[in-house]
Amino acid sequence: MKEAHFRELLLAMAMAAALLASGCSVLTADGGREFDAAWPEVAEPPVAQPGAIYAQGTDVSLWNNVTARNVGDTLTITLAESTEAEKTATTTAGKSSSATLTGPTIAGRPITMSGTPILQAGMDNSSQFAGNGAAAQSNKLDGSVTVTVARRFSNGNLLVRGQKWIAINNGREYVRLQGIVRPSDIAPDNTVLSWRVADAYISYGGQGTVANASKPGWLYRFFNSPKTPF
Repeated sequence: MKEAHFRELLLAMAMAAALLASGCSVLTADGGREFDAAWPEVAEPPVAQPGAIYAQGTDVSLWNNVTARNVGDTLTITLAESTEAEKTATTTAGKSSSATLTGPTIAGRPITMSGTPILQAGMDNSSQFAGNGAAAQSNKLDGSVTVTVARRFSNGNLLVRGQKWIAINNGREYVRLQGIVRPSDIAPDNTVLSWRVADAYISYGGQGTVANASKPGWLYRFFNSPKTPF
């Protein structure tokens, strides 16, 4: 009796550990990305030179657009994501076989018992399979999010990342983005289209009453997990 209770306790502990692991996986769904703003390095103020006409550090370039190019600069990403996918599969297979074994004859007559041939045999076999499958999916995301430059590579490309949170009534919605932007793709108004962002990671979700109501419970997620052996 004690052994049965011990097994039940072990099973309960295993289920609790699995649920805890699934919960931790949800918390790290962003793969450890840091979406906090990247701050530029603090530069020392230029030394003032009294009496000089030119003041160092106040120069403005007349040939370059005021767009993001250094760590800490901001850049607006215009979200224009639209994807559609459709797949259809049909499979049909069939197989049939037959065999007949004719019994021997003696003096021109088959061997019978009570008038029924006993050394004749026959076999027929047939099988058929038909399968159909179809899948369709479409996604669309419009909007904009302003990110910061987190790193500037040697070839001039910029690693940008950032997030935007919006609190509405009893819930919060967020948009997160990370990717690599080519400076030549940045428009004069310091914007770039999302489909021009390389290695883009775009996440849209929410928290709160509405988001929780649209998600299945933890028990359903546990038994529908690909790691569940049941």
